[in-house]
Amino acid sequence: MKVIFIEDVPNVARVGQTRTVADGYARNYLLPRKLAVLANSQAAIAMEAQLQKKIKQRELEEAEMMELAKKIEGIEITLEARVGENEKLYGSITSADIAGALSKDAGHDIDKKKIDLPEPIKQAGSTDVTVRLAHEISAVIKVNVVSDEAAAEPAVEAEKTGEKKEKARKKEKKAEKEEPAEGEKEAVVVEAEKTEEPAKAVKEKKPAKKKKAKAAKAKKEEKPAEDVKPAAEKPEEEAAPVEEKKIKKSKAKAKKAETGEAEEKKES
Repeated sequence: MKVIFIEDVPNVARVGQTRTVADGYARNYLLPRKLAVLANSQAAIAMEAQLQKKIKQRELEEAEMMELAKKIEGIEITLEARVGENEKLYGSITSADIAGALSKDAGHDIDKKKIDLPEPIKQAGSTDVTVRLAHEISAVIKVNVVSDEAAAEPAVEAEKTGEKKEKARKKEKKAEKEEPAEGEKEAVVVEAEKTEEPAKAVKEKKPAKKKKAKAAKAKKEEKPAEDVKPAAEKPEEEAAPVEEKKIKKSKAKAKKAETGEAEEKKES
């Protein structure tokens, strides 16, 4: 049976194409589903204008898909999953997961049906996946499946570095606010010089005062030593005259006794 296709049928025909197909296939599948109409029929004539619109629309879509294919060709997407022993996943990565991640990276909504994935990914690692965007238009992307724990570490590091950078920026802003103007700087320098001069003078005076204090202390220590000596010598000087007096008195007594004896002898 000869039919004109009004919709794309994968691996069979595209919109507007005329094909000869099995009668049963046409009657039981194509015609009831309105995927095709009988060629040389009233329905085919009525659908002619509509078919031309669909063909033009398809050409526009194919041009858009061609640009998208160039954009995503060779792109890498990373998906996180819980990984167990021997790099096996708890669960799997499906076409829907890949389509969602690819749509975000490409900035274009991609249907999961366009992801040519024979079976879900159940192993961590890299897998090449074909994206069939349109008839004879496809692109190959790389899907990297990593452990959710391994992916968390770079995120934490990135967060820490971000915090450090933010702190450094705040410090710089604070320093800029606290930094005085040039005129204020000069005034501060002059004021500092003024305060330094009296400080130097005070420092210079301090050694002289210390020397005077040391000299006065040394004199005080010498005076008591000089005073102690005379105090020790006085008793000896006082004791000498007393002994001389005693000797003189004894001598005088002896002389008197001698004179008394002599007088007595004369009288006798």
